[in-house]
Amino acid sequence: MIPTTILVAGALSRRQFVHLASASGLGLFAGATRLQSASRQSQSSRVAEGPWGHIERLGEGIWAVVSTPLAHDDWTTLCNGGIVAGSDRVLVIESFAAPAGAWLVAQQARELSGRWPTDVLVTHYHGDHANGLEGFAAGDSRPVIWMTATTRKLIVEADRHRDESLDPLRKEMLDSARLIDPEEVLQLNLGDIGLKIHPRRGHTSSDVTVELEQPSIVFCGDLVWNQMFPNFRDTLPSALSKSVRSLRREAATTYVPGHGPLATDAAVGRFTDLIDSVEAAARKAVENGTPAVEAAAEYRIPEALEDWHLFRESYFEVAIGAWFKELGIDPAS
Repeated sequence: MIPTTILVAGALSRRQFVHLASASGLGLFAGATRLQSASRQSQSSRVAEGPWGHIERLGEGIWAVVSTPLAHDDWTTLCNGGIVAGSDRVLVIESFAAPAGAWLVAQQARELSGRWPTDVLVTHYHGDHANGLEGFAAGDSRPVIWMTATTRKLIVEADRHRDESLDPLRKEMLDSARLIDPEEVLQLNLGDIGLKIHPRRGHTSSDVTVELEQPSIVFCGDLVWNQMFPNFRDTLPSALSKSVRSLRREAATTYVPGHGPLATDAAVGRFTDLIDSVEAAARKAVENGTPAVEAAAEYRIPEALEDWHLFRESYFEVAIGAWFKELGIDPAS
């Protein structure tokens, strides 16, 4: 077990977290007990653990960062992510909610691999995945930052609306980011480990997944959530449905969702059923002339997903409203 009693300067306060939760589409909810229970699965594969969450070994040189912010009232990392350490380079997936979270994961990457991260990939622009970049510059060297041009543009726009002034280091790291072609799958060679970065869309207008073949692993970003109803604030619903279906595999695969416990294909299937049920409810409402707010009040999560949780009651309305917008109907009408 890697020691994880780490005092991290600059950890998020509750006020900061509530601000971030609003900006990123997260919220507080009362159903943390089951999620905490689910997070206790596969404890034999855990290599690090703290109030922020835990790290699970998925294969040689491959780990998942699983954040459990509500289990212990700790929001240092907030989203899930990963570490992939090849013989030449060490990739961290996501920059997490704040520099404190990035610093913590970078320290864990060095404990596990012997090296500070050489590369960091941000799957999309939401603050809980993108706000920690500066934390990776506190180590031995500054890593290469990977993201799409759209993600960088949206991060910069979001930064301009944040309360605090933009850190010059953060700006420099964003300006020098290597941009992922939104039309091509990128093969990234870390030495003895190769992986593919797949540009996708759906949760936002620009998402990416990180995918390995042996062992079969997909780091999904927020295209997949597990045991939590997803944030549809910036979602393109039909694109989300297409992307989730396209990333599923026939072989036994570990899926690392953006939020919630690690997922099997069956769990991703349940997530697909969930987003299908939202589409069905929205289309029925449009057909019947039912306003989005009324359709949301009538909507229920499928019975088979009784262990799933809702961050906020407004999420149903946001999800159905996203479909209204795609179908050309004003959700407020």
